Amino acid sequence: MKVRILRQNSPEDQPHWETFDYNGPEDASVAAVLDYINYNDDIETDEGKKTSRIIWDCSCLQGICGACAIVINGRPALACETFIRDLKEDVLVLRPLRKFPVIRDLMVDRSSIQENLKKSGMFIGEYSGSDEREHDHQYSVSKCLKCGLCLEVCPNYINGKTFFGAAFANDCYVVASRNSAKSDEIRKTYAEHFGSGCSKSLSCMDVCPMKIQTIASIAKMNRMKSRNRKSE
Repeated sequence: MKVRILRQNSPEDQPHWETFDYNGPEDASVAAVLDYINYNDDIETDEGKKTSRIIWDCSCLQGICGACAIVINGRPALACETFIRDLKEDVLVLRPLRKFPVIRDLMVDRSSIQENLKKSGMFIGEYSGSDEREHDHQYSVSKCLKCGLCLEVCPNYINGKTFFGAAFANDCYVVASRNSAKSDEIRKTYAEHFGSGCSKSLSCMDVCPMKIQTIASIAKMNRMKSRNRKSE
């Protein structure tokens, strides 16, 4: 199998493509393919050209950290959970997430996700309890990996400066449902950085590795806003 990778030596450099040969097991994950290519000290392209090891991000390799999020054959996914046996194409094409600054090769800087949560005060603070009927969804939302896959496919997310995306919307729901004292503040922040910009394409749910139902968070936030208006 040919493995085509979009590489970039530094944030300032222009990206370029390199192609490698993979002759390993057919049931390997994309993460295993990258390890296979990086295994030897002397790495060569399919044309025999000497090159450097491929830089990519990983940690758990079990689908629970989100570090290995990249674009695989045009679809954002986790490298550790994508297997070449399931791919329809004969060539494996890998590139970094495009909505974040590239550090090097397939590694990107996703710190904007956490920075947006911090600057918008997205923390529970003093827990005031919540309706038991919300617990299942709260638990589901808390599994968000902050991997950035949802932002990669979102047609409304550009650079995270105004519209913060699905991961932010889910966190808004968690905070507002667990701290009633902050609910008004969170609803305003939600409206500013998500509600006013989301076109409801729901592509975020298609790629979410944790299968989080963001549409449920959106509906719950909207109902929370409606209930508040009625009580005023």
